Parts: sequence; structure tokens; C-alpha cells
Amino acid sequence: MKKKEEKPVTWKDWAYGIGFSALLIAFLVWIRASFWFYLTVPFVFDAYVTRKVNWGWWKELENPVTRTIMSWVDAIVFALVAVYFVNIYIFQNYTIPSSSLEKSLLVGDYLYVSKTSYGPRAPMTPLSMPLCQHTLPIGGIQSYITWPSWEYKRISPKPVQLNDIVVFNYPSGDTVALNAQNQDYYGICYEVGRELYQQNFGALELDSMKTLERRRMFSKIYSMGVDYVKRNAQQFGDVVWRPVDRRENYVKRCVGLPGQTLEIKDRIVYLDGKANKEPDNVQYLYQVELVQGSLPEDFIREIGLSFEDYRDLYNAGLCPLTQKMVDAMKARPDLVGNIQLFPMSEERLYPLNGNKHWTVDNYGPIWIPAKGASITLNLDNLPVYERCIKEYEGNTLEVNDKGEILINGEKADSYTFKMDYYWMQGDNRHRSADSRFWGFVPEDHIVGKPIMIWYSKSPDYGVFDGGIRWKRLFRWVDNIK
Repeated sequence: MKKKEEKPVTWKDWAYGIGFSALLIAFLVWIRASFWFYLTVPFVFDAYVTRKVNWGWWKELENPVTRTIMSWVDAIVFALVAVYFVNIYIFQNYTIPSSSLEKSLLVGDYLYVSKTSYGPRAPMTPLSMPLCQHTLPIGGIQSYITWPSWEYKRISPKPVQLNDIVVFNYPSGDTVALNAQNQDYYGICYEVGRELYQQNFGALELDSMKTLERRRMFSKIYSMGVDYVKRNAQQFGDVVWRPVDRRENYVKRCVGLPGQTLEIKDRIVYLDGKANKEPDNVQYLYQVELVQGSLPEDFIREIGLSFEDYRDLYNAGLCPLTQKMVDAMKARPDLVGNIQLFPMSEERLYPLNGNKHWTVDNYGPIWIPAKGASITLNLDNLPVYERCIKEYEGNTLEVNDKGEILINGEKADSYTFKMDYYWMQGDNRHRSADSRFWGFVPEDHIVGKPIMIWYSKSPDYGVFDGGIRWKRLFRWVDNIK
């Protein structure tokens, strides 16, 4: 290999070296990087000016095939690094995968999600493959390394505003059964444990139990479920833990802010006793009578009914509808007969280890934790806040035989929160797995804010059959109220 004659340093090289070094220093100051990151600055300057390191050594290779391969490797590495930093600190693309926000955001909407709207969050697991949330697309291998791990830090933080649509990491996704990734692991364990208990010991009479006794019963039920899931790995798969920034991305609307008391009464969200504005396209589940047993396709298209929802309507007579869709159906008595809201029964909602008898339409009241705010703790409200105290804020928590609450080994009758928390719900209120099912969203789980729909494709129709939703392209998400 012949060494090429070194070119003299020109004023342009100096300009590039000083300019890119200054940009790098400004970026490191902006993200409040540690001292070690500044050690990269001399290498950037060296690439243009001092040239002590032969960065382009592969260009001097005599074998043209090797030179070509190395040029591709160089380009790919540069692209991956660039994508990594853009994806972490500026924006990322997000696709709406489910109907929880319909008809505000639709399945098949592609969103530009701004990382700067609430302040970019520094990566907690910095060694990860760009564009892969937690699993590589080939081989199903984990896409990140848990060491090193960094503490939560947000650059120029800005608070989430009420009624913002927000992308965040799924809080209950810290533990996942790999063969049931679309289900809440804790919900699975409680459900399985409850069934096992009833099979072996008979019906549960939770209402007749004292608070401490009921807590022990929930612990027993959950432990039975955990043991069953672990013993049946063939059905549920391996159980894995994921760090905060590697948990699944969810998108919902923020309907409750830190420090507010939220209550849902007859479907309406109340904050500190005042009704919050419902989204314009809020949906609820209706029982619908079809006069002819089916609906014509042109009417389905006209009112914006998805094929998935229509199948449920056709098979079970139930369908999520906006008020505008209800009015359109009532205007066609030749197609639709009786139509009324479906009464929602009691469900197993957050807290899963509580016994609140709440429903998705009548929930709470529940106080949303705020950073620096304190709350009095007792066995009645502990199920609501213990996940925040233990899992999100890293404390140990237990209840002794006397019913005393111990935090980090010391008796506690109050707790001061270290983070802000938010309450997230979908606009498709009866078909959204949201805070009513898995609780608060901590501030360190906030990813970003959807800014614009840059592409929208219906999964029900082809590209040349009305599948592209032209009217939604380049629409600002803030205009979707």
C-alpha cells in the first residue's frame, strides 16, 4: 500500500475544523454532556486540520474491491450516527398502530414527532441500534445493551399541556412476556392468578375483607399468576425487563396534569371539579340495530367507519362512534334502527391490586402526583401510588404484619414525589388501553409531541381505491382538538 502525498492544510480546512468543532461544543453544552464527551472535539478538529490520525486510510488501499466495501461501511456508519442523534434529540417518525385515538388520529397515520416540544430526553440506554425500539427486525434479538445506563435527564424541559396528544413509553411495559407483548404483563398475572385461586379455593369475597387482609389476598393472587406465567414459557414466552426508553411507544391525549384531581362521571372527565373539554371526535361504544342486517359500502365510506369496527357491528351489533357518525346513522332509518350507548360494566382497572369498583365511564376521584408535592399514605390509597414510589422512583416499599408502610426500611405515613405525572386517555374512550388500566405516566417516560401527519394510508383500501387520505396529508396535529 502506497501512502499518498499529504495535501497541505488550506483555509477551508481551518474553517471546517473550527466550524464543526464549535458546533459540536455548542451541542454538548446544550445537552449538558459530561466531561468525557468533550474529548471527541480534538478528533473532529484533527480530521480537518492537524491530521495526526489517518481517518481515510482505506482510501489508500490498492485493492479496488476493498476500497469500495470500506467506502460503503464508512457511509453506513456515518448515516447510522446521524440518524441516531436526529432520532434522539430532534424528531422521529411514528405510525399509529391501533384505533385508541380514532377518529382524531387514524390507523395508518404517519406522524412527525418533535423531541424538542417537551425538551429532548437524553438516552438512558445509549448503546442501541437506531430505529429499533427494543427488538431487531431480523432474528428477534434485543436491539440494545443495558450497560452503560444513564440517569434520566431532559434538555430544556417544557411541561406537557392539557389536551396535548403525546407519544410516551408504555409505563407498564417494564416487564414483558415475549409471546404476549401486546398484553399488560401485570394484568395477565392478576387475571391468571384470580382464575387459579377461584379454581382451587372458590369465589373471592374481597368486599368482606379488611384492607390489610385484602392486600395480602391480592399479593397471593399476583404471586400465583407470576409463577404460572414463568412455568408456562411455551405459552407466554420468556419474561424480560426493559429500561424506560426501550419500552413500547404509545400515543394518547393528556387529560390530566400533575397536581390535579381527576374524576370521570358519566364518561366526562372532571379536573378539580370542572369538566374538561371533550375531543371533537371522541368516540363511545354504541349498540346499533341494522335494519337490513348490513350496511352498503358507500355509506360505510361516507361516515368513515373502519372495516374492523364494521365487522364488530355486523357480528355483535356494537360499534365505537362519534356524535357526527351517530347523527348520520339516525338520518338513515332505512339502514339503522335503534341506536343507544352501550352500558359499560365494572372492569379490572388501575390499580389492579385495589378494589375500587370503578368503570371506564365512572372512575376516581384520583389525585395525579406532582414533583415536590406530598401525600398522606394509608392502606386505602397505597395501591394507587405504590407503583410510582417503587417502580418509577426507585424506592423499596413493603407493608409489615402490623399494617405499617415501610419505605426504604423506615416507617412512613407520607411521601414526597420526585417527578411529575400525567393522565393519558384515548379519544376512542371505550376501546383504549390507557391510564384507566395502567395508571400514571411519569415525566421520564415522555418521548415527544406529534406535530404533523405527513402521510396517511387506510389499511382498509388500496392505494388506487381511496386508500391514501389526501385531506390528512401535512395536517397539523395541534389542529385536531
